[in-house]
Amino acid sequence: MYKLKSITLLGILGFSILISSCTKTDSVTSGTSGNWVRRSDFEGVTRSEASSFVIGTKAYITTGYDGTNRLQDLWSYDAAGDSWGAQLANFPGAARNSAVAFTAAGNGYVGTGFDGVNRLKDFWQYNPATNTWLQKADFGGSARQEAVGFGIINKGYISTGYDGNYLKDLWQYDPAADAWTQQVSMGGTKRSGAVVFVYKNKAYITTGANNGSSSDVNDLWVFDPTIATSATISGWIEKRRISNVSTDTYDDAYNIVRTNAVAFVMGDFAYITTGSNGSVLGTTWEYNFATDVWVAKTAYEGVAREGAIGFSVSDRGYVTTGRSSTTPFDDIREFHPNETYNAND
Repeated sequence: MYKLKSITLLGILGFSILISSCTKTDSVTSGTSGNWVRRSDFEGVTRSEASSFVIGTKAYITTGYDGTNRLQDLWSYDAAGDSWGAQLANFPGAARNSAVAFTAAGNGYVGTGFDGVNRLKDFWQYNPATNTWLQKADFGGSARQEAVGFGIINKGYISTGYDGNYLKDLWQYDPAADAWTQQVSMGGTKRSGAVVFVYKNKAYITTGANNGSSSDVNDLWVFDPTIATSATISGWIEKRRISNVSTDTYDDAYNIVRTNAVAFVMGDFAYITTGSNGSVLGTTWEYNFATDVWVAKTAYEGVAREGAIGFSVSDRGYVTTGRSSTTPFDDIREFHPNETYNAND
């Protein structure tokens, strides 16, 4: 049976709560900035819970669930030309959803996930120069789904997820040695369905669900691999919470908590959008790395969704695929955070 993520990200624009299944025109809130522009639809079949990695100026999308079948096809998106290339070599592992993907040392990597019966821990490398896949050493942790993966300084990392227990362990992958090493675990709450974004060689993990609920997952943790010099020295630093818990005014309007959302980085800001928290969401929040403060932006202008993909290419941020209830999508939109909302693009 396909396991849906129990709850997904929650977002609010300004001081108003947006309806979960919104269209472009009714998902905009006054007082916010940002504009979503529709781009060339994803070339593959509609899907949710896919995986993506970015190499150079192209984003790659593979795996996922179309509502009936789990998938293995691979596609690349060229942001400069707003175009999808011909279908690439299929992912050779078992068809799956809720896997992780990252880029390290110029190659893409995909692993873990759920095949409809079993959670997985196999791990595969994609070489864009030869359009070929190569199986690598199995992931060092437990077989899991709904984890996060990221690459920093030619190393890959996998953390959090669900293996029957909610998790917060951290594993480092060294492509040169084809070996996994366990690192100090993230502090705070265990979780699945989190988001991760990387800025200046530091990874930020937040949101997600624990014990079937996202309501208490409001912490934000930063991992700095230059601090984590051994298995006993932590590279984790906690930042401000993403809900209204302080006595200050900066977080009074916060309602960011959610699961199964997407995140991407543009310039000196990160963005979280879509997801669910009792219902699917389209709300969008901008994170200022310098101030550790979030600001509401224009909501995602397509149908609110969860299980989507977010990525940035050449400092441009995109959201594609995902699902609302059981309906999967193939549209893609680019976010312009400083533009005025335009209903006609």
